[in-house]
Amino acid sequence: MNTKLTLRLEEELIKSAKKHANIVGKSVSQMVADYFSLLDKKSFKKTIQLTPIVKSLKGSLKNTDVDENDYKSYLEDKYR
Repeated sequence: MNTKLTLRLEEELIKSAKKHANIVGKSVSQMVADYFSLLDKKSFKKTIQLTPIVKSLKGSLKNTDVDENDYKSYLEDKYR
């Protein structure tokens, strides 16, 4: 059974959502329903078991100044 849901959103956001819905060939209602469906699936998703190697590495960069840009620079230097 379909039930009506009213959302209050900024006008620009609504325009953007309608434009995107038109591009992907769906209604805004269908996009919202798809999103809610994804949220529901994620809430029931089981916790992924980490491998021993990943467990040993987890948190190893905590409290360091290393960020994504450092990693990008490392890869750029490595593959030049």
